[in-house]
Amino acid sequence: QVRLVESGGGLVQPGGSLRLSCVASGMNFGISTMKWYRQAPGKEREMVAFINSRGATNYTESVKGRFTISRNNAWMTVHLQMNDLKPEDAAVYYCNTNYRGNVWWGKGTLVTVSS
Repeated sequence: QVRLVESGGGLVQPGGSLRLSCVASGMNFGISTMKWYRQAPGKEREMVAFINSRGATNYTESVKGRFTISRNNAWMTVHLQMNDLKPEDAAVYYCNTNYRGNVWWGKGTLVTVSS
């Protein structure tokens, strides 16, 4: 059973930074593409960033240059460093992977951006 556990969310002022973490278990982490999604109230869930097994990354346009996704295979962890946060970044952030034909989600971590 794959398990994804996010942490690192919280309240931050505009322009501030947060680092989200997702710890995975029950899977071959090193061969898996890992993704971060977010969902704001009243909006659809959107993919924010992904990183594949070779370390190649991609980002949604609105976070390019501000967010960085990284992974530590030894610790089975994927991080999302978020800098210069804006009110529109406020959302629940979810870790996601597609493993052995199934889609797995964490329970999410809440990011609030407010002065």
